[in-house]
Amino acid sequence: MEEKTVLVTGTGGNVGQGVLRNIRSLGRNIRIVGTDISAFTAGNHLCDVTYAVPYSYDPDYIPVVAEIAEKENVDLIIPTTDYEVFYLSENKNHFKAQVAASEATTAKKYLDKYLTYEYHAQHGIPFAKSWLPKDYDGSQQDIILKPREGRGSRGIVINPFHPKEFGDGYMVQPLHKGREITTAFYVTKDGELHGLFTMERELSNGATQKSKVVTEFDAEVREILLKMIAVGGLYGSLNLQSIVTEQGEIVPFEVNCRISGTNSIRHNLGFQDVKYTIQEYLYDEKPDTPNPQNGIAIRLLYDIIYPGATSESDLNNNQSGHVVY
Repeated sequence: MEEKTVLVTGTGGNVGQGVLRNIRSLGRNIRIVGTDISAFTAGNHLCDVTYAVPYSYDPDYIPVVAEIAEKENVDLIIPTTDYEVFYLSENKNHFKAQVAASEATTAKKYLDKYLTYEYHAQHGIPFAKSWLPKDYDGSQQDIILKPREGRGSRGIVINPFHPKEFGDGYMVQPLHKGREITTAFYVTKDGELHGLFTMERELSNGATQKSKVVTEFDAEVREILLKMIAVGGLYGSLNLQSIVTEQGEIVPFEVNCRISGTNSIRHNLGFQDVKYTIQEYLYDEKPDTPNPQNGIAIRLLYDIIYPGATSESDLNNNQSGHVVY
């Protein structure tokens, strides 16, 4: 089989490393180019070649990635961070390679959780009620204040004493209490919902630490996803985060226009969205039918050790002698 080359961004993060492991598990003749803002990451040992690149918002980011893609004859680019999805999608015309990403205008709305709220409200799609701090009306007993942009739990304040003192870079939402669920879903190139996969999870430092497959919310979540997809602009693997309140209401509070960090867990439980991406965008194949199953996952820490190494500069691909322990 002819060798294909895939460029995966963000190899220093858990999303990128999951994508790398999933691609390797497919057993297809795929050469992997990895990029990250750091030259030495835990994902290097899974790549055939790696490059350090600027931050995605840096003016040099697109020219640098385009040069790498040209040099390495890249066939497909898979961005694994939210901002790279936007910038790479916005600049698709700079690449001969396909970019597996939603439309840039849609991805930009989902970078900002307040714009997400306005976007969903405009189209009658459920989302947590949100205010800019200056507009908050004091109607809620408990509130959460969070940055409009950014992921994880960074910058969050529960029940701030003076929410109006925060600037427009923040937003206020009711503090919904209940079960947090995360739903991965895949939208095909022709705009069809290919499947969904929901897990209840526990977080540690903003990332999933434990997860359990749940199916009881699938019918209601599906209706929310179909409304999102109907507006247009969503493609590939995406993620919807929600709270299921004590009254059983599903309240979405964040949308990620990228493959999510639990992709390696899903892959082993029958929802293989990285595989679907490779099938559609790299081989022009119809993606396999999802076959999700129940399961529980917990994450562990392990090490990539380079015996005898004295400098990080040479540890940039899977040919660098290493031990996974």
